Amino acid sequence: MKEDTPGADPGTRSAVLGAGVLGLTVGLRLLERGEGVTVYEQHPLPGGLAAGFEIEPGLWLEKFYHHLFRSDRHVIRLIQQLGLGGRLEWKRPLTVTLSGGIAHQLDSAGSLLRFRPLPVVDRLRLALGLAALKALPSGRLLEGRGAADWIRGVMGRRAYEVVWGPLLKGKFGDLAEQISLPWFWGRVHDRSAQLGYVRGGFQLFYNALAGRVRELGGDLCFSTSVTGVKAAAGKLSVTSQPAAGGGSASATFDRVISTLPTRLTCRLAPELPAAYRERHDWGLAFGAHCVILELDRPLTGAYWTNVNDSAVPFMVLVEHTNYMPAAAYGGRHLVYLGNYRPMDDPLFIASQEEVLKAFLPALAHVAPGFEASWVRRAWMFKAPFAQPIVTRDYAAHIPGFDTPLPGLFVANMFQVYPHDRGQNYSVELAERLIEHLARTAR
Repeated sequence: MKEDTPGADPGTRSAVLGAGVLGLTVGLRLLERGEGVTVYEQHPLPGGLAAGFEIEPGLWLEKFYHHLFRSDRHVIRLIQQLGLGGRLEWKRPLTVTLSGGIAHQLDSAGSLLRFRPLPVVDRLRLALGLAALKALPSGRLLEGRGAADWIRGVMGRRAYEVVWGPLLKGKFGDLAEQISLPWFWGRVHDRSAQLGYVRGGFQLFYNALAGRVRELGGDLCFSTSVTGVKAAAGKLSVTSQPAAGGGSASATFDRVISTLPTRLTCRLAPELPAAYRERHDWGLAFGAHCVILELDRPLTGAYWTNVNDSAVPFMVLVEHTNYMPAAAYGGRHLVYLGNYRPMDDPLFIASQEEVLKAFLPALAHVAPGFEASWVRRAWMFKAPFAQPIVTRDYAAHIPGFDTPLPGLFVANMFQVYPHDRGQNYSVELAERLIEHLARTAR
């Protein structure tokens, strides 16, 4: 039985646009307050852009590499609430940086002090800079400053050229010099040496979250695209189109919560005023591109390889089965080759065959001795506009939860700044939105 909570209206019906972790958590918390919820998702599975795929029936893998940090307390708590705490694996896998064709361990204070590509004095400057960011309680104290300039000034020019510059350029391309220092603070401050993974794949978490929404009486509309949101006699009308066809449908709600990018929300809700659009329909975002290889043997000894070498056409190599054992995947050795690129980059229109032709020879640069014959199978995935370009003026364009269209609220990855996008901050954002709705309903 649903129980009423303070600030809740059991007669309120909400539409949630998007069934990623953010949208499903919003739906769950509203249902726990006794409200009615319908969740719309254009993909056939829960998880949104983070949804996994099956290597074989019942054996899930992420389309894009993922893990948790010990600091991710919001999502850890939700995973435990859903009864999956026993599936959380915590390990300390090896992280290396490929520099000058050599992989150097760089994942602890001790390994930093032994990091040979930098002279000793630069290692010490780098260590002090990292310690300062770890100790700083909020990245907002660094607002208006650029990451590249700060790194060069505090950690040293050589530390930037060898360690951080290649990573920023790999992720943001020609826009690397414009990236906000608070965002960089988040990347350093939130990390932990131990990494967490849901045994069996994060899709089990998404499925459990969707299942709990359904148990509490929520409606889940998968493979359904929302095509419009507009005012309707003091409420909001949502028009949707199922992928299977059969014509569009409309439903009326007291509240609509869009977890979609603000730009897309503006397109769906034409009644939003021009001033709102000018401020918040803003900014650039790169797409995520990932190739997953199934190999017949291990490739490297590391879990995570930052590729700080411009001769290699991918920015990171993640050997998943150097974290979770290959035996958990039927003896398969699984390797991710990841990139962020502008949406007009040729990589996004290249066929898998063309991408493998470019990527496989480069693997010998990362793992000497590699041969293409080691590859048993490959998959390729693309996610549009996955990584916002977090420039120095980014904070000025972050929307609040409320919009000028009464009853329409926005909650999306743009608002987790200065933290980077991730499941933990999706859960935290959802819970902040629920608190906001409770306050404004009083």
